[in-house]
Amino acid sequence: MKEKVFSRYQVYVIALLAILQFTVVLDFMVLSPLGAQLMQVLHLTTSQFGLAVSGYAFSAGLSGIMAAGFADKFDRKKLLLFFYTGFITGTFLCSIAPDYHFLLAARIITGFFGGVISSISYAIISDLFELKVRGRVMGFVQMAFASSQVMGIPVGLYFANRVGWHAPFVIITIVSIIEFITIAINLRPITAHLKLKSERGPFQHLFKTVAQPNYLLVFLFSTLLVTGGYMLMPFGSAFSVNNLGISMGQLPLLYFITGIFSMAAGPLIGNLSDIIGKFKVFGLGSILALVIILYYCNLGVTPFWIVVALNTALMMGVLSRMISSSALITAIPDANDRGAFMSINSSVQQLSGGIASVFAGLIVVQSGSGTLKHYDTIGYIVVATILLTIVILRSINRYVMKKTPTAEISYTNPDKTLVIPVEVQVETNI
Repeated sequence: MKEKVFSRYQVYVIALLAILQFTVVLDFMVLSPLGAQLMQVLHLTTSQFGLAVSGYAFSAGLSGIMAAGFADKFDRKKLLLFFYTGFITGTFLCSIAPDYHFLLAARIITGFFGGVISSISYAIISDLFELKVRGRVMGFVQMAFASSQVMGIPVGLYFANRVGWHAPFVIITIVSIIEFITIAINLRPITAHLKLKSERGPFQHLFKTVAQPNYLLVFLFSTLLVTGGYMLMPFGSAFSVNNLGISMGQLPLLYFITGIFSMAAGPLIGNLSDIIGKFKVFGLGSILALVIILYYCNLGVTPFWIVVALNTALMMGVLSRMISSSALITAIPDANDRGAFMSINSSVQQLSGGIASVFAGLIVVQSGSGTLKHYDTIGYIVVATILLTIVILRSINRYVMKKTPTAEISYTNPDKTLVIPVEVQVETNI
């Protein structure tokens, strides 16, 4: 009889984390397809809209750095619920924002709390799952991106078109409250990392983590990895409507079809990364993404079905890069550094993404006819970052391959026995 890969509780945790990521990702991603409507209703310039996107990223980056020193000092469940509370509050404020400045402030609050949630989730995944199956776990958790396109963004856009742009944030707030209650009741405490005694204070823990030579290249990689998404995504809907000739009514269908394929591909990509190697999957996804970007960013008015095909292929490349690299990077930190490492890595991503959004807003210009100019320039920049990430992840992959194989150490809590996979570090620099 074939041994189960995951226990019933592990499957439940994966589902909880996937839904959690769905709410956080949707909250961030929904702003992009709302861009065309927001720029019209609130009379925003491209730079103002870019700032609304980057405001979330900058505050998320700041909070991640502030939380890093404390990330391994508390029960991960309690830490998760604390930041999720702030995220829900910020999203609710977005749902009642009367003007641009209120919306910008609400996005900053949402980012401050929401930006840390993913790092806590990844630390939980590293605690509960062995490296050899983390590709599959990431494949399911990263389905949040696809699910937000299938269920979240189309529904959000539908209600935004029917009711107003506030509607998506109302829906996200309601779903998040339900998820919060579920986590509070059903997720077990995650405290085994606290048994790995550390004499470091919070700030010393932060500085020691930042100074680790083996972590620095990962932070550089993460900086470049998110640059592409943050430069292309904010103006994706505006480019589709004003340059490619897609109607506002077709946008939900575009996101829905792309998301359906992405949902099916996520677990398959995760499984494939565990079988043939995470770096190989990343490389293949990167090549696919850069080819599509070079072609897509230079298009004019295009038939709807071609736009759908290109967006679907691009999402396959993006998912391959995200899932495989996220799983591989979890093998880098020591067990008692995971929370801080993930938090700092998340901050690096958010800060660099915020900078990328600002630059994108400065590069892209909307003409009097509504079309976006210089979107192709962004495409060339993104392709350059993709090539650099391939080179850097190759070095990271070599380091991971030299490490001692995963050793399972069982820690006994008063109520449950929790097995935590601990990657034992050897004296090897990247």
